[in-house]
Amino acid sequence: MTSDASAPAPTPVSPPAATAFGDLDEYVAIPRAAGLVLSRDGRRLVTSVATLDAKRTAYVTALWEVDPAGERPARRLTRSAAGESSAVFTAEGDLLFTSARPDPDGEGKDGDDRKPALWLLPAEGGEARVVATAPGGVGAPLAAAAAPVVSVAADVLPSARDLEHDAELRAARRDGKVSAILHTGYPVRHWDHDLGPTEPHRFVADLTTLVDTPAEPTSAEPTDPTRLLDLRDVSVGPDAATTPGAALREHAADLSPDGTTLVTTWQVAGPGATMRTVLVAIDTATGERRTLVDEHGAQVHTPVISPDGQWVVFLRETLTTPQQAPKECLAFVPLFPASSVPTPADAADPEDGDATHHLLPRTLTSRWDRWPTSARWLPDGSGLLVTADDDGRGPVFHVAFSPDGSGPHGTVEKVTSDAAVFTDVRVAPDGSAAYALRVSYLEPSNPVRIDVAQFLASGEPGARTPVAATALRGPVATPDLPGTLVEVATAASGDVRVRGWLALPHGASAEDPAPLLLWIHGGPLNSWNAWSWRWNPWLMVARGYAVLLPDPALSTGYGQDFVQRGWGAWGGAPYTDLMAITDHVEALPEVDETRTAAMGGSFGGYMANWVAGHTDRFSAIVTHASLWALDQFGPTTDHSYYWQREMTPEMALANSPHRFVRNIVTPMLVVHGDKDYRVPIGEGLRLWYELLSASGLPAGPDGQTAHRFLYYPDENHWVLSPQNAKVWYQVVLAFLAEHVLGQEPGEGDAALPSTLG
Repeated sequence: MTSDASAPAPTPVSPPAATAFGDLDEYVAIPRAAGLVLSRDGRRLVTSVATLDAKRTAYVTALWEVDPAGERPARRLTRSAAGESSAVFTAEGDLLFTSARPDPDGEGKDGDDRKPALWLLPAEGGEARVVATAPGGVGAPLAAAAAPVVSVAADVLPSARDLEHDAELRAARRDGKVSAILHTGYPVRHWDHDLGPTEPHRFVADLTTLVDTPAEPTSAEPTDPTRLLDLRDVSVGPDAATTPGAALREHAADLSPDGTTLVTTWQVAGPGATMRTVLVAIDTATGERRTLVDEHGAQVHTPVISPDGQWVVFLRETLTTPQQAPKECLAFVPLFPASSVPTPADAADPEDGDATHHLLPRTLTSRWDRWPTSARWLPDGSGLLVTADDDGRGPVFHVAFSPDGSGPHGTVEKVTSDAAVFTDVRVAPDGSAAYALRVSYLEPSNPVRIDVAQFLASGEPGARTPVAATALRGPVATPDLPGTLVEVATAASGDVRVRGWLALPHGASAEDPAPLLLWIHGGPLNSWNAWSWRWNPWLMVARGYAVLLPDPALSTGYGQDFVQRGWGAWGGAPYTDLMAITDHVEALPEVDETRTAAMGGSFGGYMANWVAGHTDRFSAIVTHASLWALDQFGPTTDHSYYWQREMTPEMALANSPHRFVRNIVTPMLVVHGDKDYRVPIGEGLRLWYELLSASGLPAGPDGQTAHRFLYYPDENHWVLSPQNAKVWYQVVLAFLAEHVLGQEPGEGDAALPSTLG
């Protein structure tokens, strides 16, 4: 279904009839796979699976092994009430992971006070054991590919001399019931938690110190110096005189194959209340730190070191201005200064800011009009497997690499042909295959194998044929779906193509058209291209709705110009794009254009508010975690400096939905969590008050209103706990049943859950 009459009609994919999507209790209990790691010899794949706990109030993760050959069924490796996560293989094939489960060999705390420790599950079998601890817990483990070196992150109080002193300081705060935090910089909050007083540090350790000694009689004062790793703090400098401060917040890091160098992002402050990230290399033996990349007009993300330890590829993002959207590309630098000298052809654009490092970063994908999201080296260093959003999908691409820029260097080719998104890409040691999680609106994340050798052999560089991934025997079955998925597209303003996915219930037809829900994605730099457990259209489809998932201006995967056309003008092209594709879909015979609603969260909630103030075409509006008054949002969000780079005060006022409150005549369901620091609760509170007092559909003389406010005192930007998520869907479905389907309040699908009281 497309506006281009010359294009072939899409073929709907019709999975089997629905099961779990018709019952919210069954839905929240569906196991969920995430993450994927590959052993150094390529023989073992491990993923994590989240399942409901016994009380059905939280999810617990466990590690599962998947056969890379796809022959053996998946098998569970770990089991505990606390769960396990952050798996990584050592060079010797042992499996490291983090967990807060009790340590059978230690004196750990009982109950909720236990902190995550680093555990090791031997490759040759046996019990997992704790190998590293810290007073505040450890996380984000890394292991060198060819050396017995491991690195972990741990939060430390700023005045702590070492981890032992950190434990003493924590005890003093805990015993005195002190919660105060004295800030000296910005930001002070992130997403749903306060920052400080602890600061993230990075530690390294030598795995060869872990040895099993012969069993001996237990002494009165047992000591085992080889039981735990000696964690050395490499983030405080060679003299241990300087703390990293906020530098390692939200950092991304990689260890060189020989374990001698840790490359990590490093936040730097200024000017004023701003932050950006640079790239540093830390000597794991001495703690000496040197800067690799520091561009005033750009920041870096997700470094990956080449297999020969000579190069670092990273994601480079220009800092935005109110007039210019970010530009993202792959870039690279030598890990050591003598590796190479940049050439003018691929050096970073000086317009993006002066570099203070001895070498400018070199752009690897300067002519590729897509934004890379991850990168993995091929074992011989001849190229990388890169993921990127692309036309409502997220394929794997091959990017050729040559340090001197010769041959096909920088050539980008699509590797996978699947209409899906690929994440967690891992490359086999011989480079013949890659493994990843494949996800789309037809299936949640599941492990697959990609035949890289077949792709490389299919033609000359630049003329190769994409291949379809092969599903492995994963630990989670794909649930049956209650409808079909088709792709839709139309021409918006300026004949720009706008596309999306349309989920239709089985049986939708001209004789029995389905009511339509317009879902607007958040971001706004985002795409409706992958399965979401929080915003899952199949729950709506199971109840007879058609769900439109469009990608308007500002969406990723359509090129730089598509983002730029909505930059700084949220109420412009993004809105007209949404209306254009809604018009197109409402004209389809399977859709009932007289029964419609619009829904969105975050930026999607902003746009739902904008829609409410600019049209009365919808019967209901659901706005979740939404921006309402941009003048108040800017200074109160958790990272205000980013917002200041995006809109001037004049632009924010022009695009603020609150200015159009008197035009709102559509019943609105407002949803907000008090722990949302990205879009603070003040947005929802002001929206609710102004809907009732100043909208075109205000509360009546008796205070009664058609609007509703679903408030979560303990939820964040998302609604994550299983039972709260269930209530979210129940209230949304009841609101839609009343205002879209015309059902009586409290009757049938319009009945509210008893858990609301």
